[in-house]
Amino acid sequence: MSQKAKYILFSSIFIAVLVIDQIIKVSVKTGMYLGEHIEITSWFSLVFVENNGMAFGWEIWGGKLFLTLFRIIAVSGIAWFIYKEIKRRRSMGYLLCLTLIAAGAAGNIIDCLFYGLIFNNPPYPQVAEFQPWGYGYGDFLYGRVVDMFYFPLIEWDMPEGVPFYGGQHCVFFSPIFNFADAAISCGIIALLLFYRKQISELKIKA
Repeated sequence: MSQKAKYILFSSIFIAVLVIDQIIKVSVKTGMYLGEHIEITSWFSLVFVENNGMAFGWEIWGGKLFLTLFRIIAVSGIAWFIYKEIKRRRSMGYLLCLTLIAAGAAGNIIDCLFYGLIFNNPPYPQVAEFQPWGYGYGDFLYGRVVDMFYFPLIEWDMPEGVPFYGGQHCVFFSPIFNFADAAISCGIIALLLFYRKQISELKIKA
């Protein structure tokens, strides 16, 4: 495959991930009230939550503005790196992993940049609605990321005698995440499993 064809292919994948992610998020945002829980199966539910942090709702030191700016810089750097790696004729799978990571990060950036400007923040049990530009619940760069996928694959009660956790109800897997988070995670896991050689080469160069 020519370099031009690869640029078109991975740009298309990047855009497809963004579009799918945003369709899901907007559908949840305008179709569910905050905190709503819809059980699909015993091990999969849709749960509408919002967060200011990183993937899976984790928080980060430095606050919202730092996180958003960091994401923008990181995605720009990864995009440039993908461009250079295509020129070096790297494998398609390796380039796909990088593209998934960049696209997932960009998907969450869109929430941070614009959702505060275009959505309101209605009280329970109302659902959010689009607002005129700039009349939403927050400022530019301060939008909240929409999460919805919840997979409580295994649940159990910890025995009473266990130190610190005795008697607690435990869930695996408990984080609530979105399509963008899934793209990032799949890209990183595949890199670690199948492309450790390329990662090692980067460490040597650094």
